[in-house]
Amino acid sequence: MAYQIPITIKNALDNIRKRHYVLPSIQREFVWSTNQIETLFDSLMRDYPISTFLFWKVDKNKINEFQFYEFLNKYHQKKCRHNRKAELSNDEDVIALLDGQQRMTSLCIGLTGSYAKKMPYYRKSSAHAYPEKKLYLNLLKPSDELEKEYEFKFLTEKEAEPTEGYFWFQCSEILNITDMSKTSMYLMKNKLMDTSVYTEQQSEFAINTLNGFFNVIHQKGTISYYQEESEELDKVLQIFIRINSGGTKLSYSDLLLSIATAQWKEKDAREVIHEYVDEINNIGDGFSFNKDFVLKSCLVMADFKDVKFKVDNFNRENMATIERNWDKTSLAMRSAIELVAKFGYNKDNLTANNALIPIAYFIYKNNFENTILHHADREQDRKSLNEWLSRVLLKGTFGGTPDSVYPKMRDLISANIGKFPLAEIINNYKGSRKSITFSEDDIDSLLDSRYGKAKTYSVLSLLYAGLNNNYKYHQDHIHPQAFFKKKALRAKGYDENKVDAYISQRDILPNLQLLQATQNIEKRDKPFEQWLSVIFPEQSDRNAFLIQNHISTNQSLEFDDFLSFTAKRRQDLKNRLAIILNVTLKEQEGATSAEANAK
Repeated sequence: MAYQIPITIKNALDNIRKRHYVLPSIQREFVWSTNQIETLFDSLMRDYPISTFLFWKVDKNKINEFQFYEFLNKYHQKKCRHNRKAELSNDEDVIALLDGQQRMTSLCIGLTGSYAKKMPYYRKSSAHAYPEKKLYLNLLKPSDELEKEYEFKFLTEKEAEPTEGYFWFQCSEILNITDMSKTSMYLMKNKLMDTSVYTEQQSEFAINTLNGFFNVIHQKGTISYYQEESEELDKVLQIFIRINSGGTKLSYSDLLLSIATAQWKEKDAREVIHEYVDEINNIGDGFSFNKDFVLKSCLVMADFKDVKFKVDNFNRENMATIERNWDKTSLAMRSAIELVAKFGYNKDNLTANNALIPIAYFIYKNNFENTILHHADREQDRKSLNEWLSRVLLKGTFGGTPDSVYPKMRDLISANIGKFPLAEIINNYKGSRKSITFSEDDIDSLLDSRYGKAKTYSVLSLLYAGLNNNYKYHQDHIHPQAFFKKKALRAKGYDENKVDAYISQRDILPNLQLLQATQNIEKRDKPFEQWLSVIFPEQSDRNAFLIQNHISTNQSLEFDDFLSFTAKRRQDLKNRLAIILNVTLKEQEGATSAEANAK
């Protein structure tokens, strides 16, 4: 490996345009933010070092043995995050970038492209959610930020219009300024040298800044690099691992995906896994899975003894097994995600994505990919899986690093082929740190679960295990939230103690239910008893609804009796959870006493 004569940024961009510089498939994707790109350009202008690059020279006769990608220049957070495959001829050697991708891509975006990321508060589907922004440099004054000297900013065309103290130079224009005389021409045409338009200080700053930017892009040998010329992929891979595993430049899953990409023979692991992540995140109301989840699932379902994220576990033999199993593995994962989506989970209430891996393994091991979602014979499995998922999410079983959980779960599933072994799992972990057994104190804590919290959905999921999962359900306040404003409560003649008591009980489990989305929209701010009478004119239908929602049919539903209502329902829910979770309760006070205390 030899150190080469530095080249200019313009030279590097020309080589990228000609596809002489490309990215090897072992590289991860672009992840830098606009602020990181702006800081990079500020560093260049201040003559700060931006570290050396590492290039790999690939002989033209070897190009077809590897997969290469083009650099991004128009990044779009929704539509264009993935690099395109490079269509290369065998006419000349190519240079693959092993280290420095984020920096080099940032130069491409800043000087030849754009950056579009989602604006806060906009829907993803909105046409205005992802405005295209280009990199600009203010030629009139230094940056106001303490850590930056030059003000580089990604702006829309409208944002870049001149205002007092700002003349925004579009950075891509520097590529058209091919000699120093053209910088002067640009400055004159835009009156930046005219002291009747701008102050002498502003003109001086503009001249120095634009000339300095020209030097950085066209004249300075800014791109310092080493070049590796080995044609052995294993050696290149080891170099890549060495330079990326010592710091935080590359996440471990990125590194392992890179290894998988280099070693899969029939499929392109990078493309397959990235596309798969995008696909599964669009199931149901949406999830937030990543490649870590997919790679861990592959290790678990391949029945490797060690499932930790270690380079040794991503050896050639294991990678061949994972590639061979990919179609079945990915189908089992997708079925597991579709199943929990039917249970009502999504990115907002699924507190541990890795909890789905044992579900996927169960489906995979039993070949239930095509039956687990709807087949009548799998109804009991669906109920058991729903309860198991609620238990582990409430207990935090998959928090931290749950690698120790997977092997035992695999053993229990493999020893009970044909059914999900819920009872065996509960019994196996009883008394251990990963126990999913509950106590009365645990139940009391669950009863204080609050509206809108992720774990609250898991508690409700336990209580509503018999719901029709073909419908969408919302967390709903039984007595509407809008009734609990202090002013309205005082207007009813309630004293301050009662007002505080009402508000304290408003958002906790005894006042919550799961309600079909359409019914929830219809219910809105209607008094509960009034809404119930309209929706269910027949008393028998009303009673059925109340029983389904764990509400006593012989108690007052009037808002004035809210405290006695929540006291009674709290006790009923406690009794129900005790049955579901197989908890023996201590002797309880009667309902009458509980209601009296609430009042």
